[in-house]
Amino acid sequence: MRLVNIGFGSLVAAERVLAVISPESAPIKRLIQEARERGNLIDASFGRRTRAVLVLDSDHVLLSALEPEEVGQRLGVSEEESQG
Repeated sequence: MRLVNIGFGSLVAAERVLAVISPESAPIKRLIQEARERGNLIDASFGRRTRAVLVLDSDHVLLSALEPEEVGQRLGVSEEESQG
């Protein structure tokens, strides 16, 4: 298991991450709210502005204060893979 720093000393298992998304769109905001209501939201932004939303294979949604590109780099995703 490879652990990746997602900011402020928080770590996530790289193989559990399904998606890293920007939190700006309405559907992602709904996803965050629904996860909060279900009790599946993990806020690792430590009170800072949420800049990346990580969707995990356990149906949890994790909030990070790092930019999605930075999280992707730390996960080892190349630019070509992230562009589709």
